[in-house]
Amino acid sequence: MHWRAIIRLFGLLLMLYSLSFLPSLVVALIYQDGQGLVFLESLLTTLSAGLLLWLPNYHRESELSVRDGFLIVALFWALLGVFGALPFILGLHLSLTDAVFESISGFTTTGATVIDGLDRLPKSILYHRQQIQWLGGMGVIVLAVAILPLLGVGGMQLYRAEASGVAKHEKPTPRIGETARVLWSLYFGLTAACALAFWLSGMTVFDAVGHAFATVATGGFSTHDASLGHYDSPLIEAVAIVFMLAGAVNFAIHFVAWRDLDVRAYLHDSETRTFGLIVLGGSLFIAASLYWAQAYADVGSALRHGVFQVVSIMTSTGFGTATFGDWPLHIPLVLVILSFTGGCGGSTAGGLKVLRVMLLVKLGVRQLFQFAHPHAVLEVKIGRRVIKEDVLLSVWGFYVLYIATCLLLTVAMMAAGLDLESAFGAVFTTVNLCGPGLGEVAVTFATVDPAVKWLGVFGMLAGRLEIFTLLILFMPAFWRQ
Repeated sequence: MHWRAIIRLFGLLLMLYSLSFLPSLVVALIYQDGQGLVFLESLLTTLSAGLLLWLPNYHRESELSVRDGFLIVALFWALLGVFGALPFILGLHLSLTDAVFESISGFTTTGATVIDGLDRLPKSILYHRQQIQWLGGMGVIVLAVAILPLLGVGGMQLYRAEASGVAKHEKPTPRIGETARVLWSLYFGLTAACALAFWLSGMTVFDAVGHAFATVATGGFSTHDASLGHYDSPLIEAVAIVFMLAGAVNFAIHFVAWRDLDVRAYLHDSETRTFGLIVLGGSLFIAASLYWAQAYADVGSALRHGVFQVVSIMTSTGFGTATFGDWPLHIPLVLVILSFTGGCGGSTAGGLKVLRVMLLVKLGVRQLFQFAHPHAVLEVKIGRRVIKEDVLLSVWGFYVLYIATCLLLTVAMMAAGLDLESAFGAVFTTVNLCGPGLGEVAVTFATVDPAVKWLGVFGMLAGRLEIFTLLILFMPAFWRQ
C-alpha cells in the first residue's frame, strides 16, 4: 500500500468536497434561515481536515495500484458520510448515529431517512440533503477522476473501483479523465432538463432543483414528508417516471444516443430492452392487482400508482405516492423482487443490475440444457457478444455474496430487536438502495435501535460499492504484501 500517497489523496478529495458546502451557504443567505454559520463551520472543518492530511504528504505522488483504488473508494465513502453529516449535527442537533445514517443514505442514493417534519426544516438543510444524493449518484470519486490528471495522480484504479457494471469495461472515451467529464456532462444535462420539467409542471424553483437532484440520482429524498404525493399531480409523477428511468439506464448508452443523435441506441442495447420490458410487465401486473384487490376505484388510478411505484422501486429511487406496505401482501413482495433486480449496469440505480440478472438466467438455462446434452459446448451471449467464463464466474460470485450479505444482515437486525418483516424490509431497502422498507421501517428509521442504523449504514455502503469493493477489505489476503 502507498499509504502516504493515499493519505495525500484523501486530503485532496476532502478539500474538493469542502467546496460543496458553498451552494448550501448561498441558499442559507438567500432564505435567511439562520444556517449560514452551520455551513461555514462545516466548510472550514472539512477544508482543515483535508489540509491536515495533505500538507505533510503533498510531495508523496505515486501511481495507485488496484488495491489502493479499492481502499480509497471504500474509506472515502465512509469519510464522506462523516463530513456530510456535519450540517445535520450542527444545524439539526442530530446524534452522530442519526446524522451519519442520513448522510450515508444521501450519498449512496438510498433515500432512507431518520428525519421527521421535512416541511418545517430550514431550506439550506433541505438543499444540502438533496445535493449529497446528486453528488453520490454518479460518484464523487468519478468527479475527482475528471481532474486528477491536474493533480498528478492516475485515476484509472479509482474509476474501476467506483464505476459499476458495464461502465467498467466500456468507457465512452479512451481517456479516463475525459470519460468522467463526459459522464458528468450527461448527468448535469439530465438534471437541468429534469429541473426545468418539474418547474414547468408546477413546482417551485427550489423544489424543482431539489427533486431533480434526487430523481436523476435515483436517490428518493424529498423536500416534503409526503414525498411526491405532496403534489398529487399526475404530470409531476410522469416527469419523475421519465427521469427515474433515464437515471437507471447505462450512461454509456446515453452517450451513444447523444453522440449519434439516435434514440435507437436504447433499442439496440439488450440490457436496456430487457429493463424496459420488466418495467412494463411489472407495472401492468401491479396495476391489475391493485384494481382487482379494489385498492383503487378505477383503472386509471390503479395504473397511475402502480406504474409510479414500480418505476420508483425498480430504479431504487424510492419516491412515494402511497405506502406500498399497506397494499395487498403479494404486491410488496413483487416490488421487493423488482428492487433486487434494480436498474442497468453503469447507471445510478441500485440492485443486482439487469445485466447480471440476465446472465444468471442464461446460466441457469445453459445448465438445464447441459443436463439434457452433456457433451454440448454452450456459450452464453448478450446480444451478439459471447460472455467469457471468468465474467460469468464473477457474476455468480457477486450474486452469492449479495444474497449472503442480505441474509446475514437480516439475522443481525433481528438480533438487534427488529421483527422478521421489519428486518427484511430494512435490509432490502438499504442494500438495494431503494428507500422505503416494510414494517417498522416502511416510512422512517427514526424509531429503530442505533445498532440497526449502523447495520443499515454497512448495508448501504455494501450496496452502493457493489459488495466486492467493501467486502474485499475484510479479506486477510488483501492486506498481505
